[in-house]
Amino acid sequence: MKSIKVLVVDDEPLVRRSTKRLLTDQGYEVLTAATATEGQKAFEDARPQIVLLDVRLPDGSGLDILPKLRKIDPSVQVVIVTAVGEPKDIVLAMKQGATDYLKKPYELSELLHAVQSAGRIIEREKQLKVYRKRERANYAQSQMIGGCSAMQQVKELVRKVARSDATNVLITGESGTGKELVARAIHFESARRSEPLMELNCSGFQETLLENELFGHERGAFTGANFLKRGLVELCDGGTLLLDEVGEMPLTVQAILLRFLDNQTFRRVGGNVDVSVDIRVLAATNANLEQRIAEGEFRRDLYYRLKVVWIQLPPLRDRGQDILNLAHEFLMRFNRQFRKQFGQVSPEAAKALLHYPWPGNVRELENLLERVVLLEDGPELELRHLPVSMSSGAATSAANGIHLPDSGADPAERGGGSTNSVNLSVPRLGDSYPTLRDVGDGYIRHILASCDDNRTRAARVLGLSRQGLIDRLRRMEEEPADKRAASSRPSDTIAF
Repeated sequence: MKSIKVLVVDDEPLVRRSTKRLLTDQGYEVLTAATATEGQKAFEDARPQIVLLDVRLPDGSGLDILPKLRKIDPSVQVVIVTAVGEPKDIVLAMKQGATDYLKKPYELSELLHAVQSAGRIIEREKQLKVYRKRERANYAQSQMIGGCSAMQQVKELVRKVARSDATNVLITGESGTGKELVARAIHFESARRSEPLMELNCSGFQETLLENELFGHERGAFTGANFLKRGLVELCDGGTLLLDEVGEMPLTVQAILLRFLDNQTFRRVGGNVDVSVDIRVLAATNANLEQRIAEGEFRRDLYYRLKVVWIQLPPLRDRGQDILNLAHEFLMRFNRQFRKQFGQVSPEAAKALLHYPWPGNVRELENLLERVVLLEDGPELELRHLPVSMSSGAATSAANGIHLPDSGADPAERGGGSTNSVNLSVPRLGDSYPTLRDVGDGYIRHILASCDDNRTRAARVLGLSRQGLIDRLRRMEEEPADKRAASSRPSDTIAF
């Protein structure tokens, strides 16, 4: 904290002395001023990072110089000090960009907490600058590996969105297909790249906590809300907000998000002041939102508001030669990390990689090769390095009633016409076909068996949370016996 300067602007000598003594003991460098004029001059000369600014000063109001301070240094953290019964001053100060406020009389512990909170914001901004510089290189579009037609379309959409003023983008695709990578490519190739990229997993919070995490709360908004908290929407002003697993967002929070998207203004929990921001919202999900709309679990108006631009990511099994290109990239990355020498993939291993259905998509491929490079040695990735279930991929797939491609060609070139197409043989009256749920349940049972019934490992491969896998297994076990038997009977195969 010694590098942080604090300017105390207050006309009461006792306040200046006690505050300086307290903060100096905590390692801050403290300057003081008794008037607005002295305060502005001290700020221009010393450029402190934090200012404790009293509203009532002998030569004017602290609110008059607040905009001037922020014009000189927009990153300055200003804590307004005001007398009890002056809510209009607090409202105006927060609109002008104050970080926090203190009401007189206040405890010294409250003052110290306000300064420490401002200090944490300063440190976080420093870290974000370093992070953004590094991540800009790591998540540029050049990191999006893929030559198949579907991925070329995705790359073109990313380029167009990054260069545009489009504020809302919906990114969909199965778990592990790279939705987060696409979101980061959009941010770091856009004019917003120097501003924050904030990410929030919508399934990781309870309803009330999710609203608080997004929009923050005012002091006293609820029991335990002793200090003002800024939400992610406010913290990434000028930047990008990624809402991951947006399909899991509770309906009440969906309504609040919709109102925010309409005009990019919001109120903190317990607040009565509208806060305006300028952010791009990227929403990612592996759920079928149209199905969730039909089930009453997702708002149709929010769906269309998010879907200004729609980017659909193809599953890895439909990307042909990209599987081997990605495998090579992961081998090189983990070679550097683990100091290994895997230089290429053997023809037998390549065939196994191409024939495997990859239910966990790119994430599953990455995890597999990380494990192989860590545990194995050799100049070449061989068939013996792969799991037994993968080396017999064609037989395993046939046992599950699924026909996989026999080559690494682009799916569109295999006669499907679309990289996302599913070709069914012509149905005949009386024929029995597995449902999409049956096929998915078959995948889950296969992966669980391949992982020796280790649910944690299986969930990682499938791109699910462990609890998500447990819930899915519980649903499968609770199905009526006659339905389970029917889904397990042989039926005409599905060709991907």
